[in-house]
Amino acid sequence: INGHTIQTRKQRELEFLISHRFGRINSGAYELFGLDASNIRLGLEYGLTPYLTVGVGRSSFDKTLDSFLKVRPLRQSKGVKSMPISLVYFTSIAYRTLRDQDGFEDIQSQLSYTHQVLIARKFSAGLSLQLMPTLVHRNKVEEINGENDQFALGIGGRVKLTQRVSLNAEYYYRYDAPDNENIFNSIAIGFDIETGGHVFQLHFTNSRTMIERGFITQTTGDFFGGDVHFGFNVSRVFKFLTI
Repeated sequence: INGHTIQTRKQRELEFLISHRFGRINSGAYELFGLDASNIRLGLEYGLTPYLTVGVGRSSFDKTLDSFLKVRPLRQSKGVKSMPISLVYFTSIAYRTLRDQDGFEDIQSQLSYTHQVLIARKFSAGLSLQLMPTLVHRNKVEEINGENDQFALGIGGRVKLTQRVSLNAEYYYRYDAPDNENIFNSIAIGFDIETGGHVFQLHFTNSRTMIERGFITQTTGDFFGGDVHFGFNVSRVFKFLTI
């Protein structure tokens, strides 16, 4: 929902993604229950090989540019050379371009990095689970008690309800988080709807941004306290054929 899966693009496939998060539903009628506020990310992912995908994106949250690389060394399979899991290494870099009030722009301090190992298993045609050990490094920490390095463990699941609809959930637990820090673990739950050409994802989450530095280290909403954002992701895949 917020994070990546073990899915990589096929060779010469280009995926265009639109990710949108509205404001908090509990903001009331004056804010139209969050619809007056929004964050958006536009992304492109391209398959260099069936096992190597690259991507770029731009988010309105802190006017952030990001790029990433996904490498898939293992793929779940049956047969003589059976493999019980799929495994992907994900790494990204994000650059916060939002200008500070004093106009200070230090590129190095605005960079952050993410490293993840995505471990997934499809248990049946209708059930898939994924673990995501994660390290996020921020060159500049905005919280008073924050750390440059934040370790987290994500877990995600997908249950198919029909041929074209599935229920998805995602949670990230942060290790060694300061007790007095007003930051919460990221939670998201929603539905995937496949229409043939597009995939629509409708969900609820306490995170208002769609990159790892944001939803893992800067989620300020308490999901169980009502600080929930409605959001959606839309993706479309284009195939480039050789001539």
